[in-house]
Amino acid sequence: MSIKLSVNLNAVAFLRNRRDFSWPDPVDLGRIALHAGAAGITVHPRPDERHIRFSDIGDIRAMLDDEFPTSELNIEGYPTKHFMALVENNRADQVTLVPDKPDQSTSDHGWNFEEAADFLQPIVSCLKKNMMRVSLFANPDLRGLGIIQTLGADRVEFYTGSYGRVWNDEDKKLLELKKLEKAAEHAFSLGLAVSAGHDLTIDCLPSLIKRIPYLAEVSIGHGLIADALKYGIGISVQRFLNALVG
Repeated sequence: MSIKLSVNLNAVAFLRNRRDFSWPDPVDLGRIALHAGAAGITVHPRPDERHIRFSDIGDIRAMLDDEFPTSELNIEGYPTKHFMALVENNRADQVTLVPDKPDQSTSDHGWNFEEAADFLQPIVSCLKKNMMRVSLFANPDLRGLGIIQTLGADRVEFYTGSYGRVWNDEDKKLLELKKLEKAAEHAFSLGLAVSAGHDLTIDCLPSLIKRIPYLAEVSIGHGLIADALKYGIGISVQRFLNALVG
């Protein structure tokens, strides 16, 4: 089973938003990424639109519909009423729910499922009724993973930031990999598809894949766009796809 790569375009939008220009255009760079072999596009719209703008999502959806009908749009974020309207209006193929506060610079932890179950239940049900795949952002921890299954979610995306930050420290790397491996094994045994995301790079992907060879998807933004500054986004997508082979 090949591991799918979804390219997160938030870093592209953040660079564009530093100036009152229309470039770099997330749609154009998303198109290049898909032509290079990415399976889909990820966006994380935040309330202040400091990264992806709400209008970007419609433009990306239209590009996918017109040019890449088999590619997926993954919209991630905290499920406010406005967010739920965004994913419905833009027909997200996958919705990744994260427990971010509105002012967070980036996602840095997963849900506490024992505390959030009652909150998440009707949201997951609503998304499923609208024929959207639901993924829940989780810490690499065994606690609460069974609750994801009872909520009716399809996938769990494990937060890999703690691993990505220490991948070149062998002792800390092994510790984080063991956490991810155990949590992923348990989630997989429950029938959940397993995804991963945050601070993943070409250097740290192979070790992760050896531990979790059944990964369904990785969502990568910062590391891929940083790589693209040197190689160009098309080549960087190919480099990451090669790294996903192991």
